[in-house]
Amino acid sequence: MTDRSGLPQSRSRQFIRLGFLLLLIGSAGCSSGLTTIARSAPGDHASLGIAQGTACGSTLFGATLTNFIPLGLNSRVDRAYTNALRSRPGATTLRGVGLSESWFYWIIGTTRCVTITGEAVQ
Repeated sequence: MTDRSGLPQSRSRQFIRLGFLLLLIGSAGCSSGLTTIARSAPGDHASLGIAQGTACGSTLFGATLTNFIPLGLNSRVDRAYTNALRSRPGATTLRGVGLSESWFYWIIGTTRCVTITGEAVQ
């Protein structure tokens, strides 16, 4: 017995199962954990001024919707926060945090950049 494509039914079902398995495996690789951007400031803190930090990550290969090789993409918020703290020596956390994101295309992928600003406190 054959299906519409002319393949035996058992073979057609194998292709469907294989396609579903590949989709499931590919989807599992596109996840990351939750990130707390701003830690709570201590009660007695000294303001050090405005701090700002930026970090970028990229995805490679494929059309815009199917870029599938992440390079530093999932950690960019943590890195931007760390860079903001480093911009003000002695800072331990940020208050009043703001986040902005920009992105651009290039020949074989996209790059996404996050900028975090806030009041640095010690």
